[in-house]
Amino acid sequence: MTTATRLLDELCHLTVQSLESLEPSDHFQVIKLLGEGSYGKVMLAVHKKRGTPMALKFFLRESTSLLSFLREYNLSLAFCTHPSLTSALGIAFSTPTHYVFAQQPCLYGDLYDVIVPEVGLDESHVQGVASQISGALSHLHSLGFVHRDVKPENIFLCDSVCRWVKLGDFGMVKAAGTRVPCVWYSSPYCTPEAEVARKGEDIDLGNSEVDDNGNKPKGDSGKTQRMLVYVDPSTDSWALGILIYAMLMGSLPWSETVSDNTAYKSYLQWSNWEGLALQERGSDQIEDFHQVATQFAAFTPLATSLLKSLLYPQPRLRGRPDEVGRYLGGAWLSDKDVSR
Repeated sequence: MTTATRLLDELCHLTVQSLESLEPSDHFQVIKLLGEGSYGKVMLAVHKKRGTPMALKFFLRESTSLLSFLREYNLSLAFCTHPSLTSALGIAFSTPTHYVFAQQPCLYGDLYDVIVPEVGLDESHVQGVASQISGALSHLHSLGFVHRDVKPENIFLCDSVCRWVKLGDFGMVKAAGTRVPCVWYSSPYCTPEAEVARKGEDIDLGNSEVDDNGNKPKGDSGKTQRMLVYVDPSTDSWALGILIYAMLMGSLPWSETVSDNTAYKSYLQWSNWEGLALQERGSDQIEDFHQVATQFAAFTPLATSLLKSLLYPQPRLRGRPDEVGRYLGGAWLSDKDVSR
């Protein structure tokens, strides 16, 4: 456990003793809804005494534990000092139905809203976002935390032209090295190792629903065995690779990261990672795959090298976010873009 993760636990212990119950309308003028999700909602508000604009994040008490609320609040307050991480403003309270904390407002929506389907973003903006988010992740990783939920919906815009972005939503953050229940979900953002772990589970996926942390709903007494996996920063590297692809292409490279998915299988063959693994073990039974996977044909060798590094199927050999900087500046899309 790092110093930062120990401090986070101490801060949660202190905050729970001082959490007040307030009526939001007594202290804030609520302006409009900024966003909502399964956790609750985010409202733009102005502090009545200070005149300060802020975003109030409301968590439903019936579906949010006090500890998870305190962890997200204190993480955002004490450790999100990087300019591309959303940070809390030192205001936290409860209502009869919600836990609430205030954070910096991002007024221009999220990255998902501005990625044009099948087109993507301007390449200069893609590199700018990649630079900022890789820096934000490197900051979290240096403190011993893993975000675990990098995706366009969790990247918020501080201006209308996508020059300044912030990674937010820290509800899935865990300390690196801790063990959590494996959760596989149908998405390219889900890592290959999650599928491998899922195959080792004794679980009825049709009858036993679980939340994002692998917990079953209250009252669900069905027998379910969840495989525990270690939290690793390489999870964020994989998601960053998928994110960069989505920004460049306006689409995703495959529908889900499973070994029998045709698009993903073609990527595995093209990237020749199995051959590289055999080479590492000293085997001479190596096949050479020269046919570029169709969905990667529009990229320059520079972008191809970056994506292969971040999207390496074996987590221990996957590239790190802090290595993204060496790929910035050069072209990522070839002049002849065969995908458009």
